[in-house]
Amino acid sequence: MTVRNTALVVALAALALAAQAQGFAKQAPVRLTILHTNDHHGHFWRNEAGEYGLAARKTLIDGIRAEVKAQGGHVLLLDAGDVNTGIPESDQLEGEPDFRGMSLLGYDAMAVGNHEFDKSPATLEQQRTNWSTFPWLSANIYKGGARAFEPYRVFHFGTLRVAVMGLTTDDTAKLVDRKKFPDVSFRSPIEEARRVVPELRKQADVVIAATHMGHYTDGRRGVNGPGDVELARSVQGIDVIVGGHSHTALCMKHENVRVENYEPGAGCLPDHQNGAWILQSGDLGRFVGRADGEYRDGKFRLMQYSLLPVNLRKSGAAEGPRIAEDPAMLALLEPFQQRAAAGLSMAVATTEGLFEGARPLVRARQTNLGMLITAAMVDKTKADIGLISSGGVRDSLPVGLVSYRDILKVQPFGNHIYVVALTGAELMDYLQFAATRTPGSGALPQMYGVRLLVEQGRLRQVEVGGKPVEPAATYRLAVNSFVAKGGDGYPDLSIHPSAVNTGYVDAEVLREYAASRKVLRAGAFDPSGVLVRK
Repeated sequence: MTVRNTALVVALAALALAAQAQGFAKQAPVRLTILHTNDHHGHFWRNEAGEYGLAARKTLIDGIRAEVKAQGGHVLLLDAGDVNTGIPESDQLEGEPDFRGMSLLGYDAMAVGNHEFDKSPATLEQQRTNWSTFPWLSANIYKGGARAFEPYRVFHFGTLRVAVMGLTTDDTAKLVDRKKFPDVSFRSPIEEARRVVPELRKQADVVIAATHMGHYTDGRRGVNGPGDVELARSVQGIDVIVGGHSHTALCMKHENVRVENYEPGAGCLPDHQNGAWILQSGDLGRFVGRADGEYRDGKFRLMQYSLLPVNLRKSGAAEGPRIAEDPAMLALLEPFQQRAAAGLSMAVATTEGLFEGARPLVRARQTNLGMLITAAMVDKTKADIGLISSGGVRDSLPVGLVSYRDILKVQPFGNHIYVVALTGAELMDYLQFAATRTPGSGALPQMYGVRLLVEQGRLRQVEVGGKPVEPAATYRLAVNSFVAKGGDGYPDLSIHPSAVNTGYVDAEVLREYAASRKVLRAGAFDPSGVLVRK
């Protein structure tokens, strides 16, 4: 062998060793912790019990970041949408404290939720471009034939490349005000994912879908748009789905569960479909989801999962250790909280006549205030019927000027509005329970859009829109979240396949309804004939 050939062989061997070493380096395990939230709905400030809020959330997340960094890992912080609509203080300020707070917290990306379209186009752009330092992602929202938002973002953590794709429920088309957004369309998220995921697999080692589509057990979604389970089953190549929309605290026991690439530690098990882990952390910032994983040998493995409570209290006792509030976040948010509190005193509307909500009256019979509240629910959701239990009405609306604070005295609990599609037969069964609640109890219904006749404890006749109920027809019922979840003994409608938590807060719905009419006449909400007993 010549000297030249020997040198060539040595050089090629050196290159091979370098390439092999580089291959080993690429295969070295990389730790990735995914932190996630969803359906924040305006809860930037702690509630009256001292629960949640962005200041405590920041302390919790900063602590995890420091822990993971010390162990040589990386953190990705995602939100699955619906930052808007929920708390009066946030609603008054167009969500500014929420998005500015999330920016201070260091979110990496957010999926676009349906409630991001509750405001005007100008406000949406203000929130997205001026108050958010993180991208809003959605691959299936189009405007004028082009995508309206960034479809995905690729993040680099050392040698690890992580792609995050956004998807939004196509049900948004039914919920958005078309007068505000006439040229925006919501295409099938599954079809868009089928187009985008193959692109991402070429660009990234780990593919994450940040979705606002809902988790429905085993894909049973009823009348809702396709959710995360259907997405995972329909689209190959997604490693993790960080979801929202259904307000699900998705944290299952993992005893006797054997799933490839899961190495269970403390905590619980997310859903697992077609190779994709599906995560969701409830709502309102009550929990921060934590998924500790590792990328090695060409695969992402979930090592441990948990939902971390943010100063939650249950039956008067704390669910976990008290989390101190971050001083920098408090300094940012407190001026917003004070401004909003002052705004609660401003007049919303004027009443002509008393709207009766005093406990002895509202729990004894139908009242004009009960009619007003449920009429507002029907108007907002386009349901056929509105229903609440009388125990949720805590005060009357005064004669004359009515402020937002007056409305909050009537509905102080911050219940969301659910809409459920029931057959006529299902509706009759449900109303049989409602109509036979004992006068004087908090379960007595207040209703709008329906007339009931009860004879000797049995529901004999039901009219909706002035017509008898047809057993096979479909009717949309709006109820508050307390009643929807079985409060006051009502049947649990939240588990019905068609149930949708709209995210609308009852007090805000009433405020909006009152403000749009300016003058509320008590006589226009006469409840006579709504519930007749013989």
